[in-house]
Formats: sequence, structure tokens, C-alpha cells
Amino acid sequence: MKELLRRSLTGIVYVVLLLSTVFLNSDAFDFLFMAFGLGCLYEYKRIVGIKGYYIFIAYLALWWAYIYLIHDELPVLILLAITLIIDIALLFFLFSKKKKPFSTIHLYLIGIFYISGGFIFLTMIPYNDNEFAKLLIAGIFVLIWVSDTFAYAVGRTIGKTKLFPSVSPKKTIEGSLGGLIFALIAAYLLSMIESKINIAQWIGLAVIIVVMGAFGDLLQSKFKRMAGVKDSGAILPGHGGIWDRLDSLIFAAPFAYFTLKLFFYVS
Repeated sequence: MKELLRRSLTGIVYVVLLLSTVFLNSDAFDFLFMAFGLGCLYEYKRIVGIKGYYIFIAYLALWWAYIYLIHDELPVLILLAITLIIDIALLFFLFSKKKKPFSTIHLYLIGIFYISGGFIFLTMIPYNDNEFAKLLIAGIFVLIWVSDTFAYAVGRTIGKTKLFPSVSPKKTIEGSLGGLIFALIAAYLLSMIESKINIAQWIGLAVIIVVMGAFGDLLQSKFKRMAGVKDSGAILPGHGGIWDRLDSLIFAAPFAYFTLKLFFYVS
């Protein structure tokens, strides 16, 4: 009971913090996710065992360049393509039985593009035509939260069939389907609030975010299992580390950004 209370209080503070920065101003939103990115990189670096601080410098340079300096479409598409390729390659790693498939260089590249790229595209999602789409990015957060919450609740209630026991023994297929169904309901409701994308696009976006978010969660679990740790950190009471809390979001973000680009292009 005490652990549930602590987890709930931390979750409430986290949600209030995120939504406050979204609706306060875009600079607060940018700074928060830049800081979250540094926190995730620190936890990733510690878990995979890479040394030095070059990865932080690379992240800050990329983040600053793409958020504030680069306005041309081509460099953004190049970074997006590399990030998606790295993420898709990581899905092969997720289902691989190899214990140590990565060299030090590979681990640096994964950190730069999987984590750094995830935060860069997450930060870029609400910016379109010189406008900060508050309701759109808030809606994406809601989809992730609804999916995670109901996947946990449904899994605890009726979950019996293990989803991926070798990586995450507690996750069930029933829970994952429950999370998806409730996220689709949330997407329908969000389409009544935010009209930048239509109901069909909200539904499609929800599917992409929930599916890719689930892969992101499993991927982070595999990194932790290989390192022999339960949590990536302890900064969030009841939730573990920042990477534990944002694993779904940072993996899904580049796919969501790509999906939204397609929607705006064909609309």
C-alpha cells in the first residue's frame, strides 16, 4: 500500500510537471526534455558501461542544432532516417539471443541516435509552421499514459498469457491489448479536442505510439536484464529512473514524428 501511494504521488508530480511546461511556454518544454535527455543518457551510459562524457557533448550539440539552428528539411530528414534505422536495428537486437552484440562504438551510436534522437524528435513534434501545438503534444503524452496505465491494470486483473517472459516476465498479452483498446478510446476523445489531425489520423497515431512504445519498454528491459539491474536509476520514487519512465516515449517519438509528417503532407 505504501509503495502504491509513493508510486502514485510520483506519477502525479511527473504528469503535472510535464503538462505545466507544455502549457506554460515552449522554452520550458524544450528545457525540460533537454534535461530529461541528459538524465536518460546518464542512466544508459551507466547500464551499458561506456565511459567518458563525449556522449553528453554530442547530445547537447545535436539537440541545440536541431531545435534552434537547423531549419532546413533535409538535415532533419537525414537525422530521422538514421534514428529510425537504429531503432529498427534495435528491434532485431530485442529478439536476438546474443548476450553481448554491441561494441563500444555501437553503444555510443545507439545512445546518440536512439536516446538523443528520441528526445530531439519528441521536442520537435509540437512545432509546425512556427506554431507550438500544445494540445497535440499533450495528447501524445495522454496516449502513452493511458496505454501504460490500462496495460498495467488489465494485466494485473485478467492477464494470463506472457508477452515476452525472457525479457519482461510480468507483461501479458491481455494487458497490452487492454492498453491499446483504451488508448484508441482516448484517441477518439482527443480528436474532439485537437483538430489539427482528424479522427482517423488520431487512431493511426495511437496505434503507432502504443505499439512502438511497447517495443521501447521491452527494449529498455532487455538492456537492464543484460546489466543485471532492476531499474535504470532511483531518482523517481516508485518508478525507478528517468529512462524507466520515458522508455516508451523516446522510442515511439521518431515514429510518431514521421507519422505526423506523413499526415501533414497528405492532408
